[in-house]
Amino acid sequence: MVDTSWVWSPRDRLAPRSLPVLAFCAAFFPVVSGSRSYVQNLLQLSLVHDYAQATAVGLLAAFGVAVAPRRMWPLLAVTAVDAALRSPGLLVAVTSYVVATTCRRRSHLAIYAMSASLLFLVPPPGAALASAGGGVALFVWLPMALGLWATARAQVLEGLRERADRLEGEQFARTERARAQERARIARDMHDVVAHRVSLMVLHAGALEINAVEHDTATRAELIRTTGVEALTQLRAVLGVLNGSSAEHPRPAGDPLVERPSLAELDRLLDRSRSAGVPVERRDEGTARTLPAMVEHAAYRVVQEALTNVHKHAGAVATRVTVRFLPSALEVTVGNAPGDDGRVLPGGGFGLVGLRERVELLGGEFTARRGADGDFLVRAWFPA
Repeated sequence: MVDTSWVWSPRDRLAPRSLPVLAFCAAFFPVVSGSRSYVQNLLQLSLVHDYAQATAVGLLAAFGVAVAPRRMWPLLAVTAVDAALRSPGLLVAVTSYVVATTCRRRSHLAIYAMSASLLFLVPPPGAALASAGGGVALFVWLPMALGLWATARAQVLEGLRERADRLEGEQFARTERARAQERARIARDMHDVVAHRVSLMVLHAGALEINAVEHDTATRAELIRTTGVEALTQLRAVLGVLNGSSAEHPRPAGDPLVERPSLAELDRLLDRSRSAGVPVERRDEGTARTLPAMVEHAAYRVVQEALTNVHKHAGAVATRVTVRFLPSALEVTVGNAPGDDGRVLPGGGFGLVGLRERVELLGGEFTARRGADGDFLVRAWFPA
């Protein structure tokens, strides 16, 4: 969201540079508009005096503009004294614009407008009243009108920015609510469909384990039951994430999303595949060392998903898992021989996509390809 805690006004844009410079230059207007010629002033050495006086007035006026947002009286005092001693000119116009963009009370604006107008309506001897009236319109009313218009425009723009920010915030809140509702709906559907059927599988496996006569059948039933219980535990954790977890509801110790499996649990994962009839061989290369938890967890998931695909698409075929510890990286490869039927169980193809995203998020490289002989190789490389 855009921060609109403060908004540039015309006064803020112009005052730091333009208005002080303009006020300094405006102080020279009575000098160049004098009745005497330039040569006469130069011969009488009065031009040097006039320009010195104008320079002093210009410096004071520029200082008054710079401090006007906090204190208006320095600029008003310099303008009034200069208009009384010399003659009102462009410095009054600058002051009128500054007053119009700074003052917020109408009474103060009215008092200034009347006072500044009197400086022109009481002309020096010999000056025409019509000329004085034109000076009021040109140097007082017109700058004030421009200042009021600029202030009103800035207020309108500020209101539009605030409204846009408010609408953006409301849209963001509606989007977040919609996402939360969709996550909750997905969590309910997963609970109703997946959790219910996995629970039935666990119950049937437990009954088969108890009533099995042969030891091999009881062992396989126990493996199915244990795997189903772990799947339900992880499913509950995923449903908790979908429903939203916060610091007020921390995950308990032992949660599968807190205690993430690593390469230390890789042998147990391979034993499960061997129990299911898949001959898996593990090979380690390089010097084993402690790696970041995220890298080990991602490597474990790569092997897990690759073995799942072997079970689903190849069957009980020879499989090799290689864990290679490189000097500054970790490489994991899972290769299997060609399967008998090519497709044992249906799959949606999302597992490899998820693995690629997981590996690339850690700055690694992921490849999955089928060989010319029908074998399949999954390779993941992690910087570590």
